[in-house]
Amino acid sequence: MQVSGIALAISTALGVPGGVLLALTRFPGRKLAVVAVYTGMAAPPVVVGLFVYLMLSRSGVLGSLNLSLVPGLFTAGAMVAAQVIIAFPLVAGFTMASVSGVDPALRLQVRALGASQWQVTWAVLDEARVGVIAAIVAGFGGIISEVGAVMMVGGNIEGRTRVLTTAIVLETSKGNFDLAIALGIILVGIAFLTNYLIVRLQGRSFD
Repeated sequence: MQVSGIALAISTALGVPGGVLLALTRFPGRKLAVVAVYTGMAAPPVVVGLFVYLMLSRSGVLGSLNLSLVPGLFTAGAMVAAQVIIAFPLVAGFTMASVSGVDPALRLQVRALGASQWQVTWAVLDEARVGVIAAIVAGFGGIISEVGAVMMVGGNIEGRTRVLTTAIVLETSKGNFDLAIALGIILVGIAFLTNYLIVRLQGRSFD
């Protein structure tokens, strides 16, 4: 939860404004940016893991700089970096689609009332809030269920970088199916509880 929670917070902080920017503004290279986001939404997690591994390795672009802010391989920071790259396109892409679906007349009405550009953007974002929350759910689902990337950059080290998904893979390979199933139930339970809270946040009622 710590790794996925931090990754989701960063992805949300970057992805929601990014999606709004792509939906409401026009700038040179916008189409290329949209294509890049859509490509990222479909990128295989193992490819993301390979990219992060190469970037953070000692001979990589970031690893060779020896900067304190750059996480090393086989650390929780490297796992967060991989999960952010996985979740960001999901959050940005679905946010962009949701905001783009808001009636353009709303912006005209709000502007006619004398609202600033920031107030117009906030009004549109509020109208699209259900879709934005769904975008965050999609980002959370993309990272909490991920195995390949976090295993590549985290190393699945017990007590340091082993998470539920990598532990399930390990215990299954060892033949400990009872423990693997128990961990799977815990993982599904966490996902269910989180999504339940998010749906409640959307204001929907349950039978």
